[in-house]
Amino acid sequence: MLKKLDAILKRYDFLGERLADPEVIADMGTWQKYSKEQSELRETAEKYMEYLQTEKEMQDAFALAETETDAEMKKMLTDEGYACKERLAKLVGELKILLLPKDKNDERSCILEVRAGTGGEEAALFAGELCRMYQNYCASHRLRVEEIEVNATELGGVKEAIYGVTGAGAYKLLKYESGVHRVQRVPATETQGRIHTSAATVAVLPEAEEVEVEINDKDIRIDIFHSGGAGGQNVNKVASAVRITHFPTGIVVTCQDERSQLKNKERAFKVLRSRVYDFYNGQNAKAREDSRRSMVGTGDRSERIRTYNFPQSRVTDHRIGLSQYNLDAFMAGDIDSMVEALAIADREAMLASQEE
Repeated sequence: MLKKLDAILKRYDFLGERLADPEVIADMGTWQKYSKEQSELRETAEKYMEYLQTEKEMQDAFALAETETDAEMKKMLTDEGYACKERLAKLVGELKILLLPKDKNDERSCILEVRAGTGGEEAALFAGELCRMYQNYCASHRLRVEEIEVNATELGGVKEAIYGVTGAGAYKLLKYESGVHRVQRVPATETQGRIHTSAATVAVLPEAEEVEVEINDKDIRIDIFHSGGAGGQNVNKVASAVRITHFPTGIVVTCQDERSQLKNKERAFKVLRSRVYDFYNGQNAKAREDSRRSMVGTGDRSERIRTYNFPQSRVTDHRIGLSQYNLDAFMAGDIDSMVEALAIADREAMLASQEE
């Protein structure tokens, strides 16, 4: 670990020297590249410098204590040495966390997809509530939510909703939400007062750049058609809805919310790029991670991750066995404590796998 930290500190100092070089300052592209790299290394480098300084203070304190003849001063120096030793142990733990592999997608914007699952209209109503929950959560973190495609029901539910969530760290905040969300409650339409179980699926995909995903014209088919409203009626006289089929993966994206065919096409391609990126990225991740399963689960949309029990005002995340009894606030978008608990569990699982 220390060899790796020495290399990081050496690189950090080198970048500092280069950023002060007039030739680099004159080349904005190179300067920005070095500045970004230094910024990524800063927290780890500064924490390691603190570790080295604390280690020196500990060694100095113990060395002085051995030569000190005054009993009171000797005790004070010894206590100082042990205090530094305790601080060093804490710094080692923090450095191990900083050295964990970073998710390259964490700082990206993302695509959020919510779909009603089993449970008919009740599932659609629950899916709509999840959409509002995420919209409130994103607003509290100053992330911009753009509606890409929403297929609503007559009772106010949602069969399918796709949103673009823009802002630094959007994927990092939402990535643990992928999976099956189950709700247990008495539906408004239930006359016998019986508790029903319904479900909705959530998918969070990191937004892919055009340069990262190559989509060849020969691999896709683009269909243009009239947007459909409730009851199958056309809501546009001009054919503006767009459906793109990607043959290599079988992925199909439809976008019809905009009245402009061009805008629908742009949005559809945005979603398609993210889904194709997720498809191939997921395959590579599975090949790498077959021997290790994180505590927070795989993120697979087929995996049941959470239960929302309305009679008990309880929300339970099954991946980490955490239950909270604040369902009203949770559904209003106050999900930070759950997200933080999942991130900690994921980090601890990664640390444990490295120590095996």
